[in-house]
Amino acid sequence: MATPQEICRMDTVTLAGHVAAKELSPVEVVDAVLDRLDRLDPVLHAFTTVVPDQARQRAKQLEAEIAAGHEVGPLAGVPTGVKDLICTKEIRTASGSAAYADFVPDEDDIVVERIEAAGAIVIGKTQVPEFGYSGTGQTPLGEPTNNPWDLDRTSGGSSAGTGAAVATGIGPFSLGSDGGGSVRIPASCCGLYGMKATMGRVPLYPGTKDERYPGVSSWESLEHIGPLTRTVADAALVLSVIAGHDDRDRLSIPSHDVDWLRATDGDLRDVRVAYSPDLGYAVVDPQVREVVDRAVGVFERELGCHVERADPGWADPYESFWGVVVAESDLAGLRRLADTLGERMSPHLVDVLRSEWTAEQLTNAVVGRKAVYNAAWRFFRNYDLLLTPTLTVPPFEHGIQGPTTVDGREVEPFAWLSFTFPYNLTGQPAASIPAGFTPDGLPVGLQIIGRRLDDALVLRASAAFEAAAPWRGRWPAAIEKMDV
Repeated sequence: MATPQEICRMDTVTLAGHVAAKELSPVEVVDAVLDRLDRLDPVLHAFTTVVPDQARQRAKQLEAEIAAGHEVGPLAGVPTGVKDLICTKEIRTASGSAAYADFVPDEDDIVVERIEAAGAIVIGKTQVPEFGYSGTGQTPLGEPTNNPWDLDRTSGGSSAGTGAAVATGIGPFSLGSDGGGSVRIPASCCGLYGMKATMGRVPLYPGTKDERYPGVSSWESLEHIGPLTRTVADAALVLSVIAGHDDRDRLSIPSHDVDWLRATDGDLRDVRVAYSPDLGYAVVDPQVREVVDRAVGVFERELGCHVERADPGWADPYESFWGVVVAESDLAGLRRLADTLGERMSPHLVDVLRSEWTAEQLTNAVVGRKAVYNAAWRFFRNYDLLLTPTLTVPPFEHGIQGPTTVDGREVEPFAWLSFTFPYNLTGQPAASIPAGFTPDGLPVGLQIIGRRLDDALVLRASAAFEAAAPWRGRWPAAIEKMDV
């Protein structure tokens, strides 16, 4: 019989397998994870809303269905958190803002429908910065989410609580959303695997009739929903559940051309890999570069890839990205909220909203995006994969949106995200996988980018690297002390 600690340290595939085989009951699994949440979350601040009664009721229903011999889904009995930008029926979805502190949607997002139909049990909502406009876990609704590897530092965002929860065993997977890196950022900061599939593979839907809602699908052509997990196989399993066309999302595309579960099999011999340590313009912390250089060496020495240093060739698209963000936001509605909330709205968000955006800036952003996409497809005619650091810096202390000095050079506060947001502009599949640790024990992520629609190769490369450089047995020291 597994102990609660053993249950919480199981990955999604293992846990679901034990439940399906009647070796673990959904009730004891949910009880173990909720108990862990009760003990750890006062330190982590990973959850904004917890629904223990609802979770236990669903666990009992699943237990009865399994006992009766009914078919259960591939995620049956697996507890999970859902990012608080993703709508959940009858569960508060505050989006990190005082404006929605009491908002309870009357519909589920498509991905929530799908994981619940597959048997997953939602235990609560994970913390986000206000409306997701940040790469950190700072929110006006409470304390910032702490990084399990160093509680004084950010867990990354905007899927901040998602990363902290999975890294500490409060559920083996959790759903995040990624409009500029928000699945990959916490994956890098928390030592996890996070993947956004090709744009449209996983459909988006705001899940409410309230047209004012500025949630996950407000950035219609930038936002991806994806899993954060402790293994690549877990991510493949979750993607097999949530991917696929839905007519509620006009940009969604079919997924039948990808066998998500088998995509993790196979070697990488003769795969053409480009490595860009800085994209030609990013300023990178030397500790990050050293860890990622070693990780890239694994692809060449141990996995049989042809690795070359090469840059995709586009100019820094920082201004284009922010222009697209603004163009796809309800700018008028958010400005009204800023007027109403005043000091209760995040200052950095108010700064974005109060800026005078001209038509030329917004059209220039569209033109700049096209330039990035055109450079990308040309580049990937010669390479199958591109490797980069996920972030330019290790996790940093709370209180800032990003460092303004890196390796002795001044940078913009959001420049630490230079490696993530370009692939929201292009819509390509991209994943962050643990590459190693700094001398201080902080996680560093390696980003793996594939051609548009080649999600399978990104998963295969991720699984091959995971097998060559495993990290699954390592848990945050700060949490190990509490894990009794």
